Amino acid sequence: MTSVIPFRELPVDLADVRYAYGPDSQRSARTAPGEVIEFTIDESTVFPGTVRRCWIHVPSAYDGERDAALMVFNDGWWYLDPEGEIRAGTVLDNLIEHGEIPVTISLFIDPGVVRDSGHPKNRNVEYDAFDGRYATFLTTEVLPIVESRFRISVDPGWRGICGGSSGGNAAFTAAWQRPDAFSRVIAFVSSFAQIPGGNPFPHLIATEPRRNVRFFLQAAHRDDGWDQPQMNQLAENLEVTAGLARGGYDFRLVLGDGGHSPNHAGVLLPDALRWLWRDAVHGSIPELAAL
Repeated sequence: MTSVIPFRELPVDLADVRYAYGPDSQRSARTAPGEVIEFTIDESTVFPGTVRRCWIHVPSAYDGERDAALMVFNDGWWYLDPEGEIRAGTVLDNLIEHGEIPVTISLFIDPGVVRDSGHPKNRNVEYDAFDGRYATFLTTEVLPIVESRFRISVDPGWRGICGGSSGGNAAFTAAWQRPDAFSRVIAFVSSFAQIPGGNPFPHLIATEPRRNVRFFLQAAHRDDGWDQPQMNQLAENLEVTAGLARGGYDFRLVLGDGGHSPNHAGVLLPDALRWLWRDAVHGSIPELAAL
């Protein structure tokens, strides 16, 4: 017996398309919520004069008897907020509870704010720059705070980083610059086109030695500048993805409708995490497979 899939007309205007959240993005009475610990960073050597808030998400399954995996989420509270578009804490609780990803300690970190400045937001300075500062900041100033409280694997194959828009730039760049620190990346509607000096990744992927990194990317048909010759975020995401394909990387691209919106990213996050950690078995720490 064959089933017939009903025809559904493609909407003419794709800019305001919204996707529906699945059960993994909803709180469940059957899932014990993780603990959330807030702290601040009031001084920084890498980004002088900045302050920021951070949160550690500790799943209920963490018992401190074995090393946990690590995920870093850029744009901290915006990704953690249970009422927001991403709802990462809720997703982590559900997937860990069901044994679909390993027990994971997650750091949610806000971009810096510059004290006593007329232009206090430091997000684009930190996230869009193609250099090693953000990765250095994470590995030398922030993660040691988390590691002092929790058992986290030192294996880079068990450390991932996630972000969207400029935060996607930061996630991709951090892993590219420091594959010894992060080997799993989720990058949603990355703003590669606004990296100062232009998007370096298509050229670098083609010319530099292959990194031991796994990439999950999401792009949008109507992302900013989608039909323009310059500052075309859609085209830049597709060109980065084409480079990963030619370079033999372990990657996945999901291309959706809509504009430069976090909605599709939030809906995709459960499957993105499943895919990213697909070689993990009930919290064990095997070698990163298929890279």
